[in-house]
Amino acid sequence: MSETESGRNPAQIKEVLRAIRRITRAVDIQSKQVTKAVGLTVPQLVILQAIRDNGPVTSKRLAEEASLSPATLVTILDKLEGKGLVERRRDSRDRRAVYSRLTAAGETALNGAPPLLHAAFSTRFSSLPPERQREIIAALGAVAEMLGTGRLDAAPVLDGAPL
Repeated sequence: MSETESGRNPAQIKEVLRAIRRITRAVDIQSKQVTKAVGLTVPQLVILQAIRDNGPVTSKRLAEEASLSPATLVTILDKLEGKGLVERRRDSRDRRAVYSRLTAAGETALNGAPPLLHAAFSTRFSSLPPERQREIIAALGAVAEMLGTGRLDAAPVLDGAPL
């Protein structure tokens, strides 16, 4: 039985690997540009964006929204709070619940941040028919699952929504 007949095609696997490496490289370059421009990492900006989009929000909800572990989220929130970009408060009725909200400085940082994705990607992706967008999202999700990323912290860097 040949490799192709057994379901393995080395040439196609190489092409997948090349595409993943190109995507990873593009995301890495954009992440460095974002960090250089605003002095914040992409995960920090993702957390600020999630707080802005959800209003005062619990840490549990933020961790889910950003696909981060609670421990990673707390570390990021500590840094953002230290920079004066977020405030955290305990719920008066349930002291276990901690809510985060943006400060004016956090809002300013978000307003000055460049897009998390290349503008060209966002434009091209947005111009695709909705069905094609769903196909791409499904294919990328399938690739992520095949790579076993289910348990990895992964702030949604490939979030096409503008800041």
